[in-house]
Amino acid sequence: MMPSLSLQLQSLFFKYHLRHQLQTLTQAQVDARDQFGTTSRPDHPSVPANPTFQNGVATKDLHIDPFSSLSLRIFLPETVLAKDSTFGSDGVVYGGYSPPIGKRHRKLPIMLQFHGGGFVIGSNDTSCNDAFCRRMAKLCDVIVVAVGYRLAPESPYPAAFEDGMLVLNWLAKQANLATVRNRNGRKGNGSGHPGIFDSFGSSMVEPWLAAHGEPSRCILLGVSCGANIADYVARKAVEASSLLDPLKVVAQILMYPFFIGSVPTKSEIKLANSYFYDKATCMMAWKLFLPKEEFDLDHPAGNPLVPGRGPPLKTMPPTLTIVAEHDWMRDRGIAYSEALRKANVDAPLLEYKNAVHEFATLDVLLQTPQALACADDITIWVKKYISLRGGEFSY
Repeated sequence: MMPSLSLQLQSLFFKYHLRHQLQTLTQAQVDARDQFGTTSRPDHPSVPANPTFQNGVATKDLHIDPFSSLSLRIFLPETVLAKDSTFGSDGVVYGGYSPPIGKRHRKLPIMLQFHGGGFVIGSNDTSCNDAFCRRMAKLCDVIVVAVGYRLAPESPYPAAFEDGMLVLNWLAKQANLATVRNRNGRKGNGSGHPGIFDSFGSSMVEPWLAAHGEPSRCILLGVSCGANIADYVARKAVEASSLLDPLKVVAQILMYPFFIGSVPTKSEIKLANSYFYDKATCMMAWKLFLPKEEFDLDHPAGNPLVPGRGPPLKTMPPTLTIVAEHDWMRDRGIAYSEALRKANVDAPLLEYKNAVHEFATLDVLLQTPQALACADDITIWVKKYISLRGGEFSY
């Protein structure tokens, strides 16, 4: 079955605009490299953060690296207030929600989210990513930390992957700082500011995560090229093991991953001119992302099954892979999911019929039945790994 006529028209306009963007970036690539980088494009509509609970979710933006433009947007669902009768009145953050120090708070799992856009466009604060992350925060009852990683060509490979790992390490550090902060807050420090153990340490603690984050239940979610980043971060988390304690990656969700390879698959041949993201346009993005001297369709950033890439698949966390019927990259996601299952990893595959690449995350498709069903399916699977009781949700 073919997508609707309106969707086909939207796809044509989208592809024309995207190709124009990539051509402009390609022409400016010669002197584009910038260590500080950029995490957004001016022609992509962004939504400002709102630290008050609006439609059930409060948001705030953070910059955690003074040497780059790397940014985060935290999505906090209002369910954290279940045990709090009032908002905190001390140390109000931007006039929004501030958890009282020294009080027991409801803890929620943390979902680390990486947006799509072929490594060259998109951001963590676009209207579509903001809406999707709000949906995930509410349905899964998690704190979503959306990563605004540096984009190519200003910051080519491995910048986006390094940013992903930097954020994971930052979350682990936050967990340890929060433990010290909360312990000190219960004792009091005689200064009238419980929980502040020194001016340097206090400035490092993120209050929403300190009060409500449960780092031992961390999930990775990647959209399109963000799935490539998520899978890289999952591998590095496996290699780091106890070095990240108390943070633990318990599962990952790969939504229509941006995988590639030198030997064409059936879907790459049959669906090369597929909707929204065709193969020719995506190849332009890959050429902008990978340095010329490293350009290879079997690069580890694009092909998760390239020989010699560690760690062993059997050590990977449970992985839910989502693919779309009309996506030329579909077969790569299917192959990776099959390889994980052969290695005895819990790795279900969900294929959505009559769906296109980014069917659950693009602005124009967010309210479609497929997008809503996909969000529900993710929620059901994720609950199996983040529930305190465990095991009551399964496929």
